[in-house]
This record gives sequence, structure tokens and C-alpha cells, in this order.
Amino acid sequence: MTRFGFLSSYPPTRCGLATFTQALAAAIAQHPEYDSAVVRVLDEPGAGAVASSPPVVADLVAGDPESIAAAVRALNEFDVVVVQHEYGIYGGEDGDEVIDVLEGLNVPSIVVLHTVLDAPTPGQKQVLERVAELATAVVVMTDVAHGNLGRRFDVDMRKVSVIPHGVSGGLGAVKHKTHHERTVLTWGLIGPGKGLEWGIRAMAELRDLDPAPRYVIVGKTHPKVLASDGEAYRESLTSLVEQLDVGEMVRFVDAYPDGDELAELVSSADVVLLPYDSRVQVTSGVLVEAVSAGKPVVATAFPHAIELLSGGAGILVAHENAAAIAEALRTVFGERGRIDQMVKAASSVRVEQTWDYVAEQYRVLSSRLSSVAA
Repeated sequence: MTRFGFLSSYPPTRCGLATFTQALAAAIAQHPEYDSAVVRVLDEPGAGAVASSPPVVADLVAGDPESIAAAVRALNEFDVVVVQHEYGIYGGEDGDEVIDVLEGLNVPSIVVLHTVLDAPTPGQKQVLERVAELATAVVVMTDVAHGNLGRRFDVDMRKVSVIPHGVSGGLGAVKHKTHHERTVLTWGLIGPGKGLEWGIRAMAELRDLDPAPRYVIVGKTHPKVLASDGEAYRESLTSLVEQLDVGEMVRFVDAYPDGDELAELVSSADVVLLPYDSRVQVTSGVLVEAVSAGKPVVATAFPHAIELLSGGAGILVAHENAAAIAEALRTVFGERGRIDQMVKAASSVRVEQTWDYVAEQYRVLSSRLSSVAA
């Protein structure tokens, strides 16, 4: 049996990396010849009960040398280690404590880069280049990330593979809406940079539509944002709703939905809105899930959206521009057949990237690394 060890944030932590790791680790372990477990990354000790499958075998606590050593010992018990890399989850300057872990490994490692910046700071560039140097293999999830990595960083690109972000495959299962409202949906963790204020402002420009659209914003505040700023961003959004007098058009759902609950939400939406402020985001799990569910998408022109939506599955809009969002939504709702065209285009985009498919790519990569090491 080949055993995968994962280093990542992990439930009950609510973030994209935690969800990604739980889904990938579980999918890998579904194969009878493979197993997986997790070393959980924490900002501080004592994060509460953890998901039982795949199990957690150790914790890596930011700034704690003893936990770093314990994490290295635990990971070296596996046949291959998968390290989720995001600057913000590890301790040290630009998350450089992950380097200590990688330097201590004596088994093959796969580093998954969730962020590949087009304009990194010198510290970010140095950390990522050292991480890639220590890794046996590097994975990015989009062609845009692959291009950024080759252009902006001194990395051996022979190590680098593109393996897409997985999708649950169940979000499109409910085919028919149960109501006649025009529903715009954004879901995911909430915090500054999500651009939700621009979506809310766009609603104020769509009052004349009949029926008027409803904008449903689903998500908990990001745990790091909650720790540093509390609910200030969410409160600013509710104040904006009151100021613009769009309370009948905007609904907040303070939840982190998954499984059947998320499938029902996505199925009930006419269009998914991603009004992100970022101009450099190379991977968006929400975008992949929306497209795989066959939902039309209106998104700001961040790199991953450009890559996935250019074939007609969505409409790209300018950043921080409520008027552009409103115009795109008018197009979706107003042009006969436009939604059907976008759904058809979405159905042709990377339909193979279920978690089972993605897990198989990691199993194949690990087998290649093991054969080279032998």
C-alpha cells in the first residue's frame, strides 16, 4: 500500500486549502492500494475536533519549533508527501517555516502551489523558489499559473505538472429551479478582496428589471479575517445594503455549505457572480465548481476566469465596476437563449476534473516519483 501524507490546513478550519485537502486525500484513499492522512497546519494549538477521515496524525503550529520537528517525523513515515503551499498558512516571513519542513523530509514530496504571483515581492519569490527547489515535484492547477511560474520564478520547470482543481461532480444534480426569481449567487469565504460591495452596488442598478434579481451571498467570514478584524467587512456590506436600499434584493446566508446544501443553492441560481478584486488569482475552486455545474458565470477578469470563461461559459467584466456587472447581468437575463448558450459552453469545459480524476493524476505522479527514487 502507498501512503500519502498531506501537509495543509484542514477541517474544522474553513478555508479553500482545507476543503481541497480533505477532498483530495479522501479521493486518493478510495483506491484499495492507497491510503492517506494529514498533518494539520494551525496558527495556534487547540483547534478543536478534526475530520475523522482521512485522519490527522500531527499538528504543525506556526512559530513552534517542536511542532515543526514533530511534523517532519510524522511526514517521513509516509511514502509520498503532498504539501499545500499558500503563503498565508505557514509561520515566518512570507510563510518561510514550510522550508524547515521540506528540508527535513527524506521521502518524495509534491508541492501544490495554490498561488503563483505575477508580481511577487523579493521575499515571496525567494520562498517559493526554495520551496520548488526542495520539492521532488511541483503541481499547479492552471495554465496561467504554469506560465507565471516559468516567467517570474527561477524554477526547474521539468518538475512542474498541471493537474486541475477537483470538483465534487454533484452540484449540477438538481436540474430544475423551484421558484421563478432571477437569482444571482456568490458563495465562499467572505473577506476584503471578494468584491462583494460591487455586486451589491450592481443590484441597485437593476431595480427596473421585472422580476428584480435577488443576490444571495453565502459564506462564513474567512477565519484569518475574523481573527484580525472581526466582522467589520460583513458589517460594511450590510451597511451598504441599507444605504442603497436594496434589502429586498440582497440576502446574506452566514454558512459554509457543502454536499446537498451547496448543490441545492447552486442549482437554484440562474448565474454565479464572482466580483473578486484580485487581478492575479490563478486558481478559484468556486469558479471551477460553478462551471462544472453548468452555471453561467459573471466574473471580473482575473487570470483563472479568463482561462475558463473565454469559450463562452461566462462574461468577463472590469474590476471594481458595478455598472459593468449590472450590464453583464442584464445581458444574461435579457437576451433570449443567452443562459442556454452559456450552459452549453460550460458543459464542455474540463469535464474530466472530478476529484476521482484528479486523485488518479496524483497517484500516477507519485508512482513516477517512487520509480525514479528506486
